[in-house]
Amino acid sequence: MAVDARESARARGLFLTAPDRPDFHRAVVDYVVRQYPPPGAEVPADSMVYVWFDFAEGEGGGGVREPRVPRPPAGGLQRELGEAGDAFEMIGR
Repeated sequence: MAVDARESARARGLFLTAPDRPDFHRAVVDYVVRQYPPPGAEVPADSMVYVWFDFAEGEGGGGVREPRVPRPPAGGLQRELGEAGDAFEMIGR
């Protein structure tokens, strides 16, 4: 989250900026989706770390992951599976 990213950077003596968020100093609950340098990279104190809160053009997002309710109805025609290792058995019949 934005507030956690700012506190973490401050504790390590780093500066944080967000190119896609001019009002970054007011952002609180927005989630960081990427950063440069990447997490875990060693950088000197007083370095600038860039964070982004929105995906760039064409990157897309993770989508919605909630359960789809109602689920599709069960039933319908079922296909009988052949024996293991017999991938094309049904073609010859």
